[in-house]
Amino acid sequence: MSIEEHTVADSAAGPYALTTGPDGALWFTLVHSGRIGRLVPGEEPTSHPLAPGSGPSVIASGPDGALWFTQYKADRIGRITTDGVIEEFDVPTPGCGPFGIAAGPDGALWFTETAADRIGRITLDGRVTEFPLPVTGAFPSGIIAGGDGGMWFTLNQAHSLGRIGMDDAITLHPLPTEAAAPVGIAAGHDGALWFTEIAAGQIGRITPDGRITEFPLPDRTARPHAVTVDGDGTVWFTEWGGNRIGTLTPDGALTVHDLPTPGSEPHGITVGPDGALWTALEIGALARIAPAAPVVGAT
Repeated sequence: MSIEEHTVADSAAGPYALTTGPDGALWFTLVHSGRIGRLVPGEEPTSHPLAPGSGPSVIASGPDGALWFTQYKADRIGRITTDGVIEEFDVPTPGCGPFGIAAGPDGALWFTETAADRIGRITLDGRVTEFPLPVTGAFPSGIIAGGDGGMWFTLNQAHSLGRIGMDDAITLHPLPTEAAAPVGIAAGHDGALWFTEIAAGQIGRITPDGRITEFPLPDRTARPHAVTVDGDGTVWFTEWGGNRIGTLTPDGALTVHDLPTPGSEPHGITVGPDGALWTALEIGALARIAPAAPVVGAT
């Protein structure tokens, strides 16, 4: 396992989430400085400014070849083209705190509203629809498209997972562990979803019919945050409190790896355009993690 850190901003800028864009670059949010960054591996990083204090949080590739991102503090959804043109769309509910975002099977983007207990949907021309959840104080966080045609999301303070179908029907699945506080979520290749339990120190797996399995981490105080699945089906996750990157292979082998810089605060993680894993470090860097065997593709 080889880990290299690449500085992309000053230590106060706060790289938070990242994704691989259709242009072969890594796109990432700078949550504290209000910018969207871009890095082609081997080149110098660039960034694009947003309004100060907007709090760009999670970023995802859209079906239109652009990148879409949430602005947690500004209650907006943003869109940036690969040549840097930015559009912004207000979410109707004030103070809703949009956070997670992902492309859906219907050609729209879906997002979570952490402070409003809602799931949002935005079309490519900026029309927003909001769907209230059947619980309050749930703090919906991560969201991803499942292989079953629905959008799956974590309910951090309701300690549950949720699913919203394209018919707008919402189903909730309570977790076996109390006060688990799920955050990140990713789709696997077998139709199951993988998620992190930041307060319980566990990685979870849920099948489309709601069967949940939990995998305790060696360090239960590690605060796992984000998760992704590579082309071989290995689950990769960040340990925000443990300063580590972890893997869980399809046969159940769990391994963790220390990051080079203490207190680097790893958040988002994705498979990069070069086949390596990349994670955003809030200290101002992106870390490249090259496993012993090549990694191809991502979900």
